Amino acid sequence: MRSVNYSKYTGEDWDSLSIEELINKLSDFLLQSGFNNPYFDEFRNSDRDIQALHDAILNALLRNSMLPEEMLDKAEEPESGEEVQNPEISRLIQYLIKRMEKEGYIRIRRSKKPTAGKGGRTRLQEGQVRFELTDKALDFLGYKTLKNLLGSLGKASFGRHDTRDLATGVESSGTTKPYEFGDTLNLDASSTIMNSIRRRGLQLPIDFDYSDLEIHQSEYQSSCATVMMLDCSHSMILYGEDRFTPAKKVALALAHLIRTQYPGDSLHVVLFHDSAEEIPLSRLARVQVGPFYTNTCEGLRLAQRILARENKDMRQIIMITDGKPSAITESDGTIYRNAFGLDPYVVGLTFKEVNQCRRSNILINTFMLARDEDLVAFVRKVTEICRGKAYFTTPRSLGQYILMDYMRKKIQRIH
Repeated sequence: MRSVNYSKYTGEDWDSLSIEELINKLSDFLLQSGFNNPYFDEFRNSDRDIQALHDAILNALLRNSMLPEEMLDKAEEPESGEEVQNPEISRLIQYLIKRMEKEGYIRIRRSKKPTAGKGGRTRLQEGQVRFELTDKALDFLGYKTLKNLLGSLGKASFGRHDTRDLATGVESSGTTKPYEFGDTLNLDASSTIMNSIRRRGLQLPIDFDYSDLEIHQSEYQSSCATVMMLDCSHSMILYGEDRFTPAKKVALALAHLIRTQYPGDSLHVVLFHDSAEEIPLSRLARVQVGPFYTNTCEGLRLAQRILARENKDMRQIIMITDGKPSAITESDGTIYRNAFGLDPYVVGLTFKEVNQCRRSNILINTFMLARDEDLVAFVRKVTEICRGKAYFTTPRSLGQYILMDYMRKKIQRIH
C-alpha cells in the first residue's frame, strides 16, 4: 500500500536533494588514501574532522550543480582556504550532515577533552566534532562502484565458479547417469522409461525399479576463497597519482559482488607495508598509505595462513601493488629494509613464499600499477612459478581487470 510521509514545513525544498547522489560524489573524499596529506599526520585515524566533511559537501554541491536554483546566484565557489559566508548555504550543509547521520551513513562523535576545574578536579569539555562511515555507507559505495564498473548483473546462487567436474542439479548441462543415493533427483524421464522397457519389455502399467532411474548431470560449480592483498607503501601515492583510493574502491565493489552474487565465496583483505595485517572490510575506507616499504613476502605468508582456514575448492590471492619488494621480516621479528628494491635476499625469500603458494594450490593473480622494467621481470617470474596471471594496468582500469577476471572463473571451465 502506498504511503505518504509528512514533515514540518520550513519554507525550503531541501528534501529534494538526494543523499545517495551526494555520497556518491563524495566517494573520493570518504575513501581518501592520504594522497593530499604527505606528512601522514593523521595516518589511520578512526574518524575524521566534521569541518573537512562540511568543506567537501560544499565543493560537491558547487561543482555538480546540486544547489537549489535560488542559492546559485548568491553562491560563488570559494578560493582555497576561504569559507563561504552565505549563512543559508551553511544551514543547508548542516541539514545534509544531519540527514546523513539520521539515514545511517555516518556516525558523529564529539570527543571529550579534560580541563582543570576548581579544587583541582578534572571535568570533561566538548572537544572536536568528528565523523566516521557506517557499514551502510561502505555497502552503498561498494554497490555504486560495482555498478559503474560492470553495469547490471544477473542473479547467481551458492558457489558459481565452473570447474571440469560434473554434479547433479536442476540445470542440466552434462550427460545422464544412473541415480545414486544422495544425488539431486533431476530425473531424465525418457531414459528412465527406456531402461524399464529394456528390462521387462513394453507392458502397461510400466514397472520401474531402482536401477531404472536415470538423472541429468549439471556442471559442478565450486566456491572460492579470495585474499586481496593491497600495497599501502609510500609509492602508492607518489609520482602525482593516487593509486590506493581506486584499489580500495575495487575491494569494496568485489566484496559487494561476492555477497550478492556469490554468497558461497569469501573475501579477506590484507594490507602489506613494512609488515602485513588483515583488516575487516568495515575498516577499509579509513585506511591510508604511510611512510612504508613493501614487504610482499610477509603479505603472502599471512594470506596463506588465512586461506588455510578456508574450506573451499578454489583459493586465490589477488595482489595489487606498484613497487618492488623492499622489506622482509626476519625469523626474530626484526624487519630488514632496502629502499633500492630487488635486493637478492628479499627477492629470494619472496619467491620462496610464491613456491609455497603453488604447493598449496593457491593461485596468485598480480595487478601491477607500474611498468618499471625490473618490476615487470619480477612479476613475470611470480606468474611463471604459481601459474597465475599478471595484469599491467592503471588505476582507471584496475576495477574492470579485477572484477572481470574474478567473474571469468564463473563462465570458463577450469581443466
